[in-house]
Amino acid sequence: MANIKKLTDISRYEQIAVDLALRIMRDEYEIGERISGRSTLAGRYKVSPETVRRAVALLEDAEVVETHPGVGIIIKSKRAAEDYFQAFQGEKALANLQERLTDLMEEKQKLDHEVEQTVQQMVTYLWGMINNLQYLERFEIPAGSWMLGKDLASTDLRSRTGATVVSIERDGEEIFSPSSEMKFRVGDRLAVVGTIAAKDKVKELVAGKVGD
Repeated sequence: MANIKKLTDISRYEQIAVDLALRIMRDEYEIGERISGRSTLAGRYKVSPETVRRAVALLEDAEVVETHPGVGIIIKSKRAAEDYFQAFQGEKALANLQERLTDLMEEKQKLDHEVEQTVQQMVTYLWGMINNLQYLERFEIPAGSWMLGKDLASTDLRSRTGATVVSIERDGEEIFSPSSEMKFRVGDRLAVVGTIAAKDKVKELVAGKVGD
């Protein structure tokens, strides 16, 4: 496919050769008839005689016409003209397919890039959601914790961790929305709502020892 020309790459002399072949197929010229001289054809197609010469050379190679010194360009074969035109049509069809394939490949690369970017954005977004989800977890205050004897307000638990204490379980009883003045005891179980990062901070805070 690398040797197939795009339609936009077809030269003027090739276009003229195809046009002449088409005229022969339509019987605008008869077999054995002499075509106008190069200068006349150059004027008709508004090109240089050299361009016409190259167009005629293509048709001569395909045995559509033949040139005779002093006589000119003679129509040799209508069948050869048909074959030449069909070959051109085949190349044109392949060129169209090549251009379409190139366009599709470019579109695919663009789509692949957009898909990759979208997946990355989704992963980033979902990871952010996971990190910002609010979870409920319980933490028990151990012996030796620096929080023992302190109330909720003095520990600054919320400002330090970003988590919220929704209840405290003590002696089998669960106290919801505990007072900020309620002092902590060994074995108190704090029900805390917060993000993963906030809960990690609560865990460190509760486990802290006196003098830490």
